[in-house]
Amino acid sequence: MNNKKMPFERFRTYFLYFMAYCILGWLYEVFLEVVVYRWGFSNRGLLFGPYLPVYGLGALLILACTRPWLHEKIRVHKINITPILAFLVIIIVTTIVELIVSYILEWTIGYWLWDYTSYKIQFQGRICLSASVRFGIGGLIIVYFIQPLLVKFKEALTEKASLILFFIMFIPFCIDWIHVIFLKK
Repeated sequence: MNNKKMPFERFRTYFLYFMAYCILGWLYEVFLEVVVYRWGFSNRGLLFGPYLPVYGLGALLILACTRPWLHEKIRVHKINITPILAFLVIIIVTTIVELIVSYILEWTIGYWLWDYTSYKIQFQGRICLSASVRFGIGGLIIVYFIQPLLVKFKEALTEKASLILFFIMFIPFCIDWIHVIFLKK
């Protein structure tokens, strides 16, 4: 494999992981709306497609922050506290991402897409303890279960299949962003 191709392959791999988590995040949000809260279906987020980039960003940051030590057993006495540390790191990362994204959305479009003002422990309706704990649990599911499955799936793809899947997801995603940034008012 030549060195010029490797950065694109790395980008392609991370983009496919990103999109998987964007789609899983969208499914999670729709599940909450339809099944848990019974509000009915609505397409979550700003984009037309069934994906939420904040979930993809959060998942990749979770993986980056936990990867160096996740599979080591950090112990206090004889108790492995690695999952507890991972849970706390995930809560911190996802809460910061959610807060920053809320400010970016408010700055760019005038509002953010969620409201936690009715929750007991919250900050400006942008973040809340309940959502942060759910993201912590979801993050543990990502690092211990979903990501290993995605890695196996990606490794099972041929080079051609990986490239086709990348373009099937990348082109509509870019068009969707162009539409939101330049055409949607």
